[in-house]
Amino acid sequence: MSFEVSPKQPKSRRILVIDDDKDSLEILLEPLRWEGYDARGVTTEAEAHKLIESWIPHIVILDWMAPSMAGLRVLKSVRERLSHVSCVFVSENSSTEAIIEALDSGADDYIVKPFVPLELLARIRSQLRIRDLHEQLLFANEKLKELVDTDDLTGLYNMRSLYQRLDFEMERGRRFHRDVCVVMMDMDYFKTVNDGHDHLFGSYVLSEVGKIIRANTRNIDIPARYGGDEFLMVLTETNHAGAMYFCERLRENIEKTTFRNGEDSMKLTASLGFAITIPGENISARELVRRADHALYESKHAGRNRVAFYKPETAPVVELKSAAAMKRRKAAG
Repeated sequence: MSFEVSPKQPKSRRILVIDDDKDSLEILLEPLRWEGYDARGVTTEAEAHKLIESWIPHIVILDWMAPSMAGLRVLKSVRERLSHVSCVFVSENSSTEAIIEALDSGADDYIVKPFVPLELLARIRSQLRIRDLHEQLLFANEKLKELVDTDDLTGLYNMRSLYQRLDFEMERGRRFHRDVCVVMMDMDYFKTVNDGHDHLFGSYVLSEVGKIIRANTRNIDIPARYGGDEFLMVLTETNHAGAMYFCERLRENIEKTTFRNGEDSMKLTASLGFAITIPGENISARELVRRADHALYESKHAGRNRVAFYKPETAPVVELKSAAAMKRRKAAG
């Protein structure tokens, strides 16, 4: 697996130069423009903050801007807001104390004036390479996270990542008094797919079902492969009518699909069951999944290719107690 990023053109690199001396500013800008960078210069702290906020440079080159020491303030401000921006000090101050202070304040490099333009450009290229490596690392981490969180076959979430997301949605639902719905779906007679065809066709069918599920869920929903030919979907801020509509639409879309791959083709149906959180009840994510699974069993028991839902009256409601109430009850014995 490769995470390489295509080389970037110099004109795509934004470099901001801050120096209160206009002549020094032009001396810094000239070699950068030779190299083809998108380089801009400012002479005041206010201009620097405005451009940093709106333009978001990749590299900031700055001086102390004596006697106000504005350069050091700008450096600290950049580090607080944009930690990924490279900051290079270029200054006549060659004292060890100044270099240490600049580097400890967040500078990535320190160049003493007068400087050799080719050396300045080499140091800028070095900072850009570091930035590119950082971006590649972030990109690789995101891809690795996707691999850990998603099912290879369907592209949906796997169960390892689903419960963490479901726990979060249930907590959010309790806090803002919003419904959370869990839908369980099982392909009917899926064994016949593998019995009458090869396992590659079975994998193809599951992959296509994953596509159908993604096409029917919203960005805020959480679709996952539960295991085998079972799927689980978390619908946020969805009431009973909305959940029923979603399930029927998904069931119909699967029923009308002809799964065809090469010479193999067949039609399939699916059974669905769902459960919705009950206001004032404090249950775990796994309990809500268990209720949806119970509804799925009812759907299959009733003849398959249908939708069933968990009925609250079939199980006792657990009242939600506040922490203060629990303490009072414990103290009272």
